[in-house]
Amino acid sequence: MMTIGAALSVLDLLDGAGADVVIAGGWGVDALLGEQTRDHRDLDLLHRREQEPAVLAALTAAGYSETFDGRPARFVMTHPSGLGLDLHPLDFAPDGSALQASLDPSEPYRYPAECFVTGTIGGARVRCLSARQQVAFHRGYEPAGRDRLDMAALHERFGTDLPF
Repeated sequence: MMTIGAALSVLDLLDGAGADVVIAGGWGVDALLGEQTRDHRDLDLLHRREQEPAVLAALTAAGYSETFDGRPARFVMTHPSGLGLDLHPLDFAPDGSALQASLDPSEPYRYPAECFVTGTIGGARVRCLSARQQVAFHRGYEPAGRDRLDMAALHERFGTDLPF
């Protein structure tokens, strides 16, 4: 499981490597809520595509290895301890918005500049996706139980529409 301590260690490691990352997924929801609401199996991170060599070097030096290559959209790195990182490269525009490749090259995932916000994990301030952006990424598929819990928590705290 990806604990608070493990998540913060990864963030510190990447910060030390000069990588600018944003938390998404379950930990991103918990960062918005300012508390851990459930167990997390991994940590979803968005990173600047041009910083990927630094991300890979830092994680490899820390013992992580690539276990799934879904580029250009995403890839997964796993530590021998079982900790997993789901990494998503973004291409940023001058206005602060970003694009992420998808399985359909004509329909990239879009991140408006205002979706990059600040939350907290274990009392530490972290960059994460906004509630609205989290909800947008939970549309169009059959949700798992954890997805329903995450979206219900965002709805309760921020009044976001439920995507399912």
